[in-house]
Amino acid sequence: MSSTMSPFPERIELSGEGLVLRDWTEADLAAMPELFDHPDIAYWTPMASPFDAAAARARLDRDRQLRADGTTILLAVTVDGGAPLGEVMLRRASEGTELGYAIGPAHRGQGLAVRAVRVMAAYAFEQLGVRQVILELEAENAASVAVATKAGFTLLDVPLITGEEKGRPYALQTWGLNRP
Repeated sequence: MSSTMSPFPERIELSGEGLVLRDWTEADLAAMPELFDHPDIAYWTPMASPFDAAAARARLDRDRQLRADGTTILLAVTVDGGAPLGEVMLRRASEGTELGYAIGPAHRGQGLAVRAVRVMAAYAFEQLGVRQVILELEAENAASVAVATKAGFTLLDVPLITGEEKGRPYALQTWGLNRP
């Protein structure tokens, strides 16, 4: 962790927009493959595929390490603090404070990603003091572009981020939301 970054709290629970964003727990391991072992998630995200029990264990362990390092928070998206419906991420990096999300296929179409992004952005602004949060999205990912737009993000005039992941090239646009 950089000396300019403060550590994240050991436990985090954020409420708002009809959601409770909470830490992943051991009890969530069984639910994670149902949420994340899906072709859309495999295609659009760097998550492991297939996403099985071993991938769930590795993700939970990595989540805890990244939190301890002070770089990343991964929180379960829930409506009441109970069953996870997806995930929202906050990552501090040199290019900015990035948010990300993945909602399980059975839970899409309810505005969960938009609401989770808004709650996490409010946390970044109010608790971490950041001036802007970003989303890095492929233009062809219409669902994620819709989330960005509905959450109030605007496309930034910055170069595309290009690379290759899982054997396919990608080009990410950067969307930004400024502190109110």
